Amino acid sequence: MPASATKSLRVAVLADSDTRWKWGALTAKRLIPNESDTSDVRLDGYLLRGRATPTARQLQEVGVHADSLREVTTVEFLREMEQQSYDILVLSLVGGGVQAMLHGLRSAWAGREKRPVVVTGYVGVVYEKLADGLLLRHGADLVLANSRQDADRFRAVYDGVGADSASVTEVALPFLGGAPYEGEHDPYTVVFAAQPSVPDSRKDRTYLLNRLIQHARRHPEREVLLKLRSKPGEHTTHIEELPYQKLVQGADVPANFRLVYGHMGEVLDRTDLLVTMSSTAALESLHRRIPTVVLTDLGIREALGNHHFVGSGCLASWDQLDAGHRPVPDAEWVSRQGVAADGGYATAFDAARERIAKLLGRPGGLPPLTPYYTPETASGYLPGILARHHLGPDGVPLPGAPAADRAPGPVRQIVRRAARGAYRHGVQRVAPVIRRMGEL
Repeated sequence: MPASATKSLRVAVLADSDTRWKWGALTAKRLIPNESDTSDVRLDGYLLRGRATPTARQLQEVGVHADSLREVTTVEFLREMEQQSYDILVLSLVGGGVQAMLHGLRSAWAGREKRPVVVTGYVGVVYEKLADGLLLRHGADLVLANSRQDADRFRAVYDGVGADSASVTEVALPFLGGAPYEGEHDPYTVVFAAQPSVPDSRKDRTYLLNRLIQHARRHPEREVLLKLRSKPGEHTTHIEELPYQKLVQGADVPANFRLVYGHMGEVLDRTDLLVTMSSTAALESLHRRIPTVVLTDLGIREALGNHHFVGSGCLASWDQLDAGHRPVPDAEWVSRQGVAADGGYATAFDAARERIAKLLGRPGGLPPLTPYYTPETASGYLPGILARHHLGPDGVPLPGAPAADRAPGPVRQIVRRAARGAYRHGVQRVAPVIRRMGEL
């Protein structure tokens, strides 16, 4: 009998950053079949150890809680999946991580009568590496598309290479919500949603910071906020080599300009104008009908991600904003992005829930996972991806792979934290210096 019928459901989420934990956990909560009693649903969270493993502060800011949450290596997670019996597993990882897990899980579940429904997808706007990222996610039972436009693109890629596209399932971003915008606040509040890696040069990031400060000076009656994703030393989904906190040090800023952290939804509660380069925050803002601008000052370029917003009606420059421009989004474009400001968001996950309920009730259980990439189809690509996660070409952990047969003791925990801190310092502080020296 499927778990959805017995009203007892076990769900696991594996994530590798704060943003992906937020997406994965919220997606898992929205995927629970309608007939399930949420009081009898258990959600276990696993954080894949790496450079972007979220800190306690980041997890607190995300505000999504699980019944259990712990940090694991790839091999530890695969061992856990061998021993546990989950109904749904959400893989909220970078593409290579998803591919490694699919092969590792296929091996771990070999000969097993029942296995979980495996779900994966993207945390936001898909504006780069479309084919690469999609094919690395192929093999999951559901590959979630956050909009109608993405669903069409995903199916076209899979069909175009002869891969099964039946897994593509249209949903929406799971963290949209909040009260609709009802008019200007006092004071009128402009929020710039910063991104860790867009743009990536000191010159461009300094330009954006200076324009934001100039806007605050020109409009002293407004409150101008720079919304930051992380504090110095923390990592998110993307590496931030030049934090705005560092760039703003020593700058002469007006009294109505300040830096803010916290949950994006709470910041949007007091926002009258959301400005960004290409952040997913733009979609959250549009969902709430808040005036939203995607900047064109640095050009409309694939490298920036703002090309995704062509046709949205939201593209504008700082000069236009300084002059009082208020964007009007294109209704058809917004609809295709899954923003669903018209109220359709409530049903956005219905198709996925129905599909999962059918898979949970499938007689005889589910067949083995079948990723598109295999040692036969990608012999020069797949082994390297698996090896980075300490897996062999067959998905079996390599000899000497980091794992633990028991919970780490206090000394081991201290060593792990020190090693991860040193690694993060190297990525964020030392590596950028070396790269700049190489450019001299």
